[in-house]
Amino acid sequence: MTATQAAPPDQEPRPRPRVIEFFDRLDAVNRLVLPLLAIVSAMAIGAVLIALTEGPGKILSAYSALLKAPFSSIRGISDTMVYTTPLLLAGLSVTLGFKSGLFNIGATGQLLAGAMASVYVGFSMHGPGIVQVPLGVLAGFVGGAAYGAIPGFLKARTGAHEVITTIMLNNIAVLAALWLLKTGAFRRPGRNDPISRTVDKAGRLPRLFGFMDRDDLRAHVGFLIALAAVAAVWWLLYRSTLGFQLRAMGANPDAARYAGMKPAQLTIIAMTLAGALAGLAGAGETLGVQGRATQSIAGNYGFDAIAVALLGRSTPVGTLVSALLFGALQTGGQKMQADASVPIDLIVVLRALIVMFIAAPLLMKSIWRIKSEGASMGQAFRGWGS
Repeated sequence: MTATQAAPPDQEPRPRPRVIEFFDRLDAVNRLVLPLLAIVSAMAIGAVLIALTEGPGKILSAYSALLKAPFSSIRGISDTMVYTTPLLLAGLSVTLGFKSGLFNIGATGQLLAGAMASVYVGFSMHGPGIVQVPLGVLAGFVGGAAYGAIPGFLKARTGAHEVITTIMLNNIAVLAALWLLKTGAFRRPGRNDPISRTVDKAGRLPRLFGFMDRDDLRAHVGFLIALAAVAAVWWLLYRSTLGFQLRAMGANPDAARYAGMKPAQLTIIAMTLAGALAGLAGAGETLGVQGRATQSIAGNYGFDAIAVALLGRSTPVGTLVSALLFGALQTGGQKMQADASVPIDLIVVLRALIVMFIAAPLLMKSIWRIKSEGASMGQAFRGWGS
């Protein structure tokens, strides 16, 4: 019974608690409330897991290290930037696909394609840096774009679902990278394991804190490139004709076609741009962090990017905030493991719980007793047969 419903004559109406009314109003005007509550819920469950495995006394010290480490020192800030950069760029790749009605699972393969292209420029040239660095970044952009265009073309011309093709292309990219790293063109002299030549010093992305002359501060210009990509994707989606067409196709491809748009061409464009963003993430890893390429350089960034995009509600700014959160969790997790002896695997659990709660908005509303008729949560996709 709500406060606005009529109560029986023999029963006084029960007003809703102030905190519930606060959440009702907050959810009506701010659609960030459910993601925030998903994070709080995940942290609460994480505390229970710490208590069960490490003892209740570890909860405070673990979460203290987790929350303070990312921003309490210049080292923490630098590491947070390093972890955020590939998550943000790959997350934007997935976000752009979501807005276009496409589910881009192929960020891993696109990141690898960009990494291999950029590292080749990085070790095959020897300066000057003002030329080599932009060329290396551009190579990553083009490599990822070319690889992203493949599932876009298959979707547009044959109807092959992008989820299937991108998953298969991820495997192809991993095996292709392994083969390339064993060839004389890429393999480091004197090494038999699949590892590329080292990027020339002139080809490395400049360090953001290079003026401090500290080797442990790894944050690089790639973070600024990622921030520029956020602004570029926002402008593309909300201020350009192409962006309007992509969003229209994502909302209703039949209506977009009826309005004179060409969904087939837009599909190719969307996947190409998504691949380019993931390719930039690969360029940042090879030119800014690793200085070389390996078969596993993509790590889990491609799949973590899906969680980043979902938590960011498939918006550029939201993706930025969620990537910063995930980057901070990674930095704090390492400090938590060192200081409180709590395994860093807890961070994987927290991220999984956050995504689970994000994907189950009705569960979150039920747990927190939130009434939100107008707000919705999650990303809607077209059916498998579309």
